[in-house]
Amino acid sequence: MTERTRSTHESVRAAARQAGGVVELLDVMWEQARNDIPAPYIPASQLRVMYLVDRENGIRMRALTRLLGAAPPSVCRLVDRLQALGFIERRPCPDSRREVTLCVTGAGRTHLARIRERREQLLVQALDAMPAHERDALAEGLTGFRQALVEQPMLRLVHPDTAPAPTARDTAQSA
Repeated sequence: MTERTRSTHESVRAAARQAGGVVELLDVMWEQARNDIPAPYIPASQLRVMYLVDRENGIRMRALTRLLGAAPPSVCRLVDRLQALGFIERRPCPDSRREVTLCVTGAGRTHLARIRERREQLLVQALDAMPAHERDALAEGLTGFRQALVEQPMLRLVHPDTAPAPTARDTAQSA
């Protein structure tokens, strides 16, 4: 490994550690602020489902299961709970009688908007304490970071007409 490659690798690892630390602090802050959001409280696992369904309105249950990397019964229970709250609805899949699609309801969008607004308020407070040049650099860096995250294979939807790539578990089970 060349000195330049080692330096770049160390820089990437340092940035990853910083990002991980920020995520941990945000998790704590979001949890502390949950009482500021009108009921009902939605656990993080259900909130992840809502974010994904909101991002991909009409997502198939099978695609959601792949994105979450969870067992179908677990995802079904998460969706059941959100449907009971009136935040998600199941719809018949237009081209497959065996599948359902998921959509966020108006009540679900309103609840997500409240959560996002409260979180934004907390972020604005923190960002306001930063010098302007650091805040500008952070905004620019976060734009690139978000794009890099969205391009990660694990965050991409597997389109219904595309077979999913086999996982290590699939390969081991077929052997």
